Amino acid sequence: MRRAVFLDRDGVINQSIVRDGKPYSPESVAEMKIMKGVRDALASLRSAGFLNIVVTNQPDVASGRLKIETIEAMHRRLRDELALDDIKVCCHGDADGCGCRKPKPGMLLQAAGEFGVDLGQSFMVGDRWRDVAAGQAAGCANFFIDYGYDEKRPDAPYITVKSLAEASTRILGKS
Repeated sequence: MRRAVFLDRDGVINQSIVRDGKPYSPESVAEMKIMKGVRDALASLRSAGFLNIVVTNQPDVASGRLKIETIEAMHRRLRDELALDDIKVCCHGDADGCGCRKPKPGMLLQAAGEFGVDLGQSFMVGDRWRDVAAGQAAGCANFFIDYGYDEKRPDAPYITVKSLAEASTRILGKS
């Protein structure tokens, strides 16, 4: 079995666009800014044998604010520039009731099945309560990047970090 680090996209890999204390996704490839330290963190995790798998909710597709082609272009850029093994996307809204939208663990479970991942030896890194809840439901250890957003806090157990770089250092220290 393999180990993985599951990563939320916005706020972990790239900067979220914050309006009125709430995080939003970038709306174009040009607006997507990869966060400091992400390239090195992902390369270090991969060198240590971890799979790097992005699991991202993108409900703006369901609402019509963003086209799927825009999301795909963003993800092509991320795949080209970063040590990523896969990107799983849920384009549903809360009302759709799907099993893939975080806080449900569907994207993590799907990736675990595809890649032979031992979820008990894997990690979730996110900046919102939904990420931590999905990681907990899948059986992963959780890291929470706390930006102080004006929203619900995670309930599931987690370690607070300032960045993906700090999370990767801690993960590699535990491996």
